[in-house]
Parts: sequence; structure tokens; C-alpha cells
Amino acid sequence: MFSSNLTRRLTKVRFPAFSSPSYQSSALSTLLPSAPPAESPKTPSTTVAKNPLTVPLVGPRFEQTAMELQPNPVNAMDLINQEPIRLVDGRKAVCDGGGGPLGHPKIYINLDRPGPRPCGYCGLQFEQAPHHGHGH
Repeated sequence: MFSSNLTRRLTKVRFPAFSSPSYQSSALSTLLPSAPPAESPKTPSTTVAKNPLTVPLVGPRFEQTAMELQPNPVNAMDLINQEPIRLVDGRKAVCDGGGGPLGHPKIYINLDRPGPRPCGYCGLQFEQAPHHGHGH
């Protein structure tokens, strides 16, 4: 009810002054200043340091960390590459992630393609054992 009364009142009101050319020119003149503002005498036009340096700083500005004295953790990829490739007799390998709460879900790895196949979670590599003969 309130909104219908408000819309009726707004439709009755006309704004002829907003469409006149004199209003448009006065609105533009207020938006666009005619002259740039004068600078304050206390504010310089450019920023100048109070004590400028005559010579640029030479040498390190902060102390570097000696990396050879820091402990080097072993890279995880190096540890995985040190693990031997596990040979599997079948066409599928099973990686259970070591079990327990710190492991990953059990996954099955297809070994049909030649070469070692890594586990997608832990990176351990599995390979199908070479067949010397097809003794079924």
C-alpha cells in the first residue's frame, strides 16, 4: 500500500528544470573546474628529501643468511628414488600406502605397459617381473 501511494506521487511530479539547457550547462560547469586549484605555499610541487644522499648506499642493506650453515632437509624425491623398484608376478600391483592412519587408500596399478609404474599417492614404483617363458 505504501509503495503504490509513493509511485502515484512520483508519477505526478515533473522535473522540467532538469531537462532545460541552462541546467545542463550549469551542472557541467560545477563538475568541470575552469582553472586548476592554486597550490598551497607550504606544499612543494615535488617531493624532496630533507637529507638527500650524495652517494648511493654501497654494500648489503641487510644481513644475508648463510645457507651452508642452515640445516638441509632431505628431498622427498631423492628418498623415493632410493627405494628399489618392486617386481610383481601378476599384471596388477597393489599399493596400500603402508597402512594405518598415516597411509593412503589402497590402489591397484596396471602393469601391462613395459617399465616401472609409480603409485600416484606415495611414488613407490612397481614393475611386472620379466617372463622367461609362458608356462601356464
